[in-house]
Amino acid sequence: MSRTLRVRQSQTVVPFGVGAVFDIQGESFVATGIGDWPSRGRQRVDSPRLASRLGVTGFYAAPATANDRFDTPDAPGAPYIRFPSWLFCGSCRRMTRWRIADEKPGHPPRCPSCSPGRALAPMRFVQICQAGHLSDVDWWFWAHSRQDAGERRQCGDRDKLRFLVSERASGLEALSVACTAKGCGAARDLLDILGTHGMHCSGRNPWQRASEAVECEKPVQVVQRTAGNLYYPIVYSALDIPETDAPAVTDEALAARVRGHDLWVSLCRGADSPRAGVFRSMIQEDTGADDHLLDALLAEETGRPVSSAAYTGTGTPDRPDLSREEWAAFTAPTPPATRDFALRETTLGLAGETAAPWAALSRRFDRIVLADRLREVRALSGFTRVSPDATVVPADTARRLRWLPAVEVFGEGIFLTLDKSELAAWEADTRVRRRISGMRADLDRSFQKDRLETLTGPELSPRFVLLHTLAHLLIRQLSFESGYTTASLRERVYARPEQDQYGILVYTAAGDAEGTLGGLVRQGEPPRLAETLLRMTEAAAWCSADPLCAEHTGQGFGNLNRAACHACALLPETSCETGNTLLDRALVVGGERVPGYLESIVTAARAAAADAVEEM
Repeated sequence: MSRTLRVRQSQTVVPFGVGAVFDIQGESFVATGIGDWPSRGRQRVDSPRLASRLGVTGFYAAPATANDRFDTPDAPGAPYIRFPSWLFCGSCRRMTRWRIADEKPGHPPRCPSCSPGRALAPMRFVQICQAGHLSDVDWWFWAHSRQDAGERRQCGDRDKLRFLVSERASGLEALSVACTAKGCGAARDLLDILGTHGMHCSGRNPWQRASEAVECEKPVQVVQRTAGNLYYPIVYSALDIPETDAPAVTDEALAARVRGHDLWVSLCRGADSPRAGVFRSMIQEDTGADDHLLDALLAEETGRPVSSAAYTGTGTPDRPDLSREEWAAFTAPTPPATRDFALRETTLGLAGETAAPWAALSRRFDRIVLADRLREVRALSGFTRVSPDATVVPADTARRLRWLPAVEVFGEGIFLTLDKSELAAWEADTRVRRRISGMRADLDRSFQKDRLETLTGPELSPRFVLLHTLAHLLIRQLSFESGYTTASLRERVYARPEQDQYGILVYTAAGDAEGTLGGLVRQGEPPRLAETLLRMTEAAAWCSADPLCAEHTGQGFGNLNRAACHACALLPETSCETGNTLLDRALVVGGERVPGYLESIVTAARAAAADAVEEM
């Protein structure tokens, strides 16, 4: 039967970007490196600000692939090739090593031994290593692994294997791989297939040629092909904001300290040297300058764009801070406007309100900006396997190209800031700082520390956890109010104290028509947003997992959450910047040991409800 396998363009970055394995209609494929993309059909995606920060020349989006592989080198679409290459027949149980030459465009693989030919299914397990390599499990080695080396050498036919199922056992013990070569009979079940078994790493990914393989000494891990640790994409995103006429360097006193540093001349002369990262770190430590300021000063001195991503000692680019310009655009007295960036300021509509809940709500929030149109560019720079902090594999595995794959998404959003004076008073409370110090200690022990620090700033601050949790609660409430799914909404948290940020942006993130019809902006207009915020606060005061959730001293990944669980604060992974970490509902609504920023609203709402009951 003929069939067509399609991948949407927005999926070629996440979740089916370079290096990802995915199943579709009973078949399994892996996305190849951008070096194998067709030479024609690519669509350019403009984002100068993101390109400058990542140190690349630009971005391209691929058209969706028309089928499972390419019939000609210049066929349109992003390449996906069949993986695993080891397939088995559900009827005769024979295993087949499928090759590209065996492909028939538009038709799934068929068993060559059965009549009529039965569809072949991919093997469930693959092997990966921390160097980012992916390959088939050596099933011949596995079937013969119970034999000694001498017996193994006597069986030279590596393709006569069967994937058997036993009715006398259950689970993985019921599955086994057996060699059907004459006089062999070796077999082994899959009971302990998961883990490390001394197998040799292939030193490459499935789309790379044999000549591109490298010697890899990393231990091999056998995992399911849909395992969570098989693929960790590294994705950067930036909003398309208008360019401003503001000077690149705004703090002249700090800029003067940087220029007067003893290592400044050395950094300018050796900006491309291996020691540049050391010079930058020492200058930043002595002066307090951030990456954005150093990049601007170096660009001014050298006359060419400079990206902080180029100055890492490990060879894995840092996640650049792109929030400064976005924060400036959203908080400008007169919001800038272009075809893809349209803002208008509004209010909560609570002027003159004297009722306790509404008056308290008005004091806690300040600026409300509605984004009628936003454009976001998402770029994939590479991926890791086994763990997020493993060796990064670039999107171009051959390391010849200077561009990255990306997609653009159009949508709308709601931007709001907290009251600066109220926030400062809340942050100064010793109970708040004591609670954050415990989270900071857990973050210091986490392997995600370097990645999360690019979002939180040099030091985890109370305002980041507060704003991050507030964004999660607002997205969950908006999903009820507006009808959007939580997966179609995303957050951007602006909470770096050194840049005087104290706001959040909730915006649509779907790659299709959903989220561009004005529904989210409508929820931000008065008095809807005020009612949404009040209902959000009341709902956050109680969780179905309380008191366990409210009193938790460490839950979630790496114990980086406090009062936050799936029942009250967590979101789909695609909606959160930090992977559902650094959340604490108690900082929003209060708890036994810590005051909440919106605790007075909860108290006032409960008092108003009690008065209403008494009057009845």
